[in-house]
Amino acid sequence: MLRLRRYRYYVFFAAIVVFLLYRITQDSEQWESVSASIPYKAPLKSSPERSSPEGGFGLTNKQPRPAKSDTKFTSEDDDPASQLHEESSKEPEKVKIPNLKPTINDDTPDKFDPPTTTQQSNQTKVLVYDTEGAAKTTTAPLLDIPKKNVGQGAKGAGKGVHGAPGAYKSKTHSATTAIHWTKFPEHFPVPEDEIIPLPTGKPKPIPTIQYDFEKESPEAREKRLDRLAKVKAEMVRGWNGYMKYARGHDELSPVSKKFRDPFCGWAATLVDALDTLWIMGMKDEFEEALAEVKKIDFTTSKYRSEIPVFETTIRYLGGLVAAYDVSGGKAGGHDILLEKAIELAEILMSVFDTPNRMPVLYYNWKPAFAKLPKRAHAGVSVAELGSLAMEFTRLAQITKENKYYDAVARITDAFYEWQERGTSIPGIFPERVDATGCNKTAEAEIAAKEAKLEEQRQTEAQKSANNSKPGIKTNSNGDKLDKDEFQALDKRSEFGTPNDDSPNNVKIVNNGEEMYAPSETTSETTTSPRRDPDEDSSVLDNRDSSSPDSVSEPKKLKDKCVPQGLAPGSWSSNEQYSMGGSQDSTYEYFPKQWLLLGGLEPKYKTLHTKVAAAVKKWLLYRPMIPDDRDILFSAKINTRGNPEVDANFEWEVTHLTCFIGGMFGMAGKIFEVPEDVEIGKRLADGCVWAYESTPSGIMPEGATVVPCKDVNNCQWNETLYWQWLDPLYETRIEQMADYEKQHKEWKMQKAQKAKMRGHTNLSGSTERTTSGKESVDKSRLESASDEESGSSQGVVTQKAQSIDGLDSVGIQKRAPPSPVRGSTDKNTDSGRAFEKSTQATELEDALDINAGADTVRAPINSDADQIPLKQDEYEDEDEFPEPERPMSHKEYVKNRLESENLPTGFVSANYHAYILRPEAIESVWYMYRITGDTSWQDKGWKMFNAIVSQTRTEAGNSAIDNVLLPNSDKKDEMESFWLAETLKYFYLLYSDPSLISLDEWVLNTEAHPFKRPV
Repeated sequence: MLRLRRYRYYVFFAAIVVFLLYRITQDSEQWESVSASIPYKAPLKSSPERSSPEGGFGLTNKQPRPAKSDTKFTSEDDDPASQLHEESSKEPEKVKIPNLKPTINDDTPDKFDPPTTTQQSNQTKVLVYDTEGAAKTTTAPLLDIPKKNVGQGAKGAGKGVHGAPGAYKSKTHSATTAIHWTKFPEHFPVPEDEIIPLPTGKPKPIPTIQYDFEKESPEAREKRLDRLAKVKAEMVRGWNGYMKYARGHDELSPVSKKFRDPFCGWAATLVDALDTLWIMGMKDEFEEALAEVKKIDFTTSKYRSEIPVFETTIRYLGGLVAAYDVSGGKAGGHDILLEKAIELAEILMSVFDTPNRMPVLYYNWKPAFAKLPKRAHAGVSVAELGSLAMEFTRLAQITKENKYYDAVARITDAFYEWQERGTSIPGIFPERVDATGCNKTAEAEIAAKEAKLEEQRQTEAQKSANNSKPGIKTNSNGDKLDKDEFQALDKRSEFGTPNDDSPNNVKIVNNGEEMYAPSETTSETTTSPRRDPDEDSSVLDNRDSSSPDSVSEPKKLKDKCVPQGLAPGSWSSNEQYSMGGSQDSTYEYFPKQWLLLGGLEPKYKTLHTKVAAAVKKWLLYRPMIPDDRDILFSAKINTRGNPEVDANFEWEVTHLTCFIGGMFGMAGKIFEVPEDVEIGKRLADGCVWAYESTPSGIMPEGATVVPCKDVNNCQWNETLYWQWLDPLYETRIEQMADYEKQHKEWKMQKAQKAKMRGHTNLSGSTERTTSGKESVDKSRLESASDEESGSSQGVVTQKAQSIDGLDSVGIQKRAPPSPVRGSTDKNTDSGRAFEKSTQATELEDALDINAGADTVRAPINSDADQIPLKQDEYEDEDEFPEPERPMSHKEYVKNRLESENLPTGFVSANYHAYILRPEAIESVWYMYRITGDTSWQDKGWKMFNAIVSQTRTEAGNSAIDNVLLPNSDKKDEMESFWLAETLKYFYLLYSDPSLISLDEWVLNTEAHPFKRPV
């Protein structure tokens, strides 16, 4: 029986291995990209032109393809293999999405890995879709891609590749066929009556944010306009460089004049900069950019198989929506912006199709993966999870589609519930979040119990098999069962045990007796945790059940999940809390989302209020700097869950954290907390100080400083600053004290040695006689006497450190051999021997250890040509080496300051690059618009000149490697936010204050302005 059971396991695991190998070959891009040579009829001509808008939200092809009414998929031509799918398939449910762009694009390479060269061929490939849209390879290797339907409000249905069923088109292209994202029915849909709607009603009165600016003088106006023109000139140069060398790609490499595509190759810089072009009055460039926007196909990428959801949302979706807003919205006539925003949003909506509706933040868009059930990850960052709200909310306001708002409102609700439930630092969240919605600890406990129970039952079954006699049932002890026990055992055997083949068995308690049965028979008596109906009806499996080859697959596993809300997601027990990277923009969005919703959703105000309280209590600190400037920064805390006891602070100064000044200032105005406005000023000025302190005039990416004990009373203390620069300063001071003591003793030893060189037995110039032994002993006694009178601690130490305990003053202990005195057997000048040339031999010869009482020692040869020059000095160095001098605390600090180019006040600057970041000038702009103080314009101008002088290249501006050097190497990278954010904030700092007024607009974390409701 046991043998048969073991064989079942072997067969089961073998089946799994075979299945996995099959899936690898089935889903590999190599097979997906192979197209069979199958006879078909291709149209004589294939239009390479892209789609053009015809109204609504859809794009249509200029050359409609002939329709086939009976087909259930899109194909480039009739194909025998595809017809087999038609006969066995039903018409799939139409999914409402906008009309998308042509599947194939002639002017882009078709391989998904970044190609070095693009080769064109005249081979024509056949594209087909199965009923579920699952990309797969059949015996004739065809690429199966499902049809794409047109969403609500779109025009031109039935036209183009993504039109109604039956529309198809043949195309000639390169050997590799592009794979496109497909919309599949959701696995975990939200019922229509449970979709969270946008808040309705008239926006609440909100206090003004901007300062009431007075009319400026002619001189001030001239100065401001001059600065404004110089900022715009930098934008023009950067835009022209991008369009010349990187048009259609994500980023320009401004030194090499090449391009990069880190964000799927959808022209990130171009989309990100659309609203900047409009704001700066570059209307011709804006229209030119729109032509490129039309070409973008968000359904495919040659460069990435996973969409970075956070970056895609804030840069692409935010950029499109903001450009639509600033260019006049519906009245502006640039409908392509909204069409593309919806096209992208429909793809991104798939990331929310999880059991708890928390998004998958790196979304594999290829159909083979997109069709599978998904769950959010266990270690996502707070910023990525919580910084999707504004973009989807604004799109929902424009389109009147509540589903976009529902997607992000559920994330907000999760954060709100977690804040109410409490974190280690109440009010704020740890950097890493478990968004799976499953309690891993509870799952592990359940699994452990199940494993233990199965082990017990296996043991019981084995004992029963070994001890029972034929026809007689016994218990685990081998005793015969009575009638009731016999019936209970028979009843249990009807249900089986967890060791049965089916993996879906669950425990059932029946009249106190535990039994196991398949999950389909589970009733209310089950002891398993209850799950939501959606979770019970959906499974997390890696195959589509509708796939033709899924019939041979084993039964799907149920999703065993013990539900929970958001929780700390670190793999260790350590939690990090800060306002910096991976956390920043979620906190930024709480007050901004409140503004965007017109104050109609109170949760966002509550969230921000508690965040601000936590930051003020735990994170804000004043740095100790030379001019005693009253500035603030935000720290980072590491804790294992009890910060009152184990909090470990990092007194960081990071560029990403510089946004917090603007956040506190703006929120202080709208929530009427004047204290927060003042805090915002000091936080913004802290980043200005960091810029002014470096040789380049630019703030480093990350550094540390010395915190003040008292925020309201802090004076510069150079001694304390040096101690922070040298964490081992106490050890270094002790080492110097020990060195000085040892050096003094070493000098005394040398003097003692010099004093004893005249002794007859140690001079090396007298011959030994038969009374030589007594002479040596007398010398040793005199030496010991001299030691006591000199009280030389160094000599005593030297003795204690000797290996054999026989070293004494005047008796040298050498490691390497050297020319020594003559042998006891030969006394001639030409016949000297070296039988005893080691340390031990010299020691024995000197002390006559091996000589008898009547032994006559050979005289020591004293020929001058056999004695090394300055032998006494060599002996002194070997016997009494000079102590090595350690580096003093002062020397260490000066060496650090010089070698690391640390500005005074900085303890470290390990992250010394600058990648054209905007956060510091962002807060400077907010402070100027909030306070009206023109000194912020002057501070910003110093920052602008420093940045441009250090980063300018012929084609644009480049990130630099080290801001601690006056002329750093350039990194050949120009992030899209240089044009989208940094230059925009500089421009708005010197524009008329009415341009993008904070009382009319709210900016997302990528500086994209969204129109506030009125």
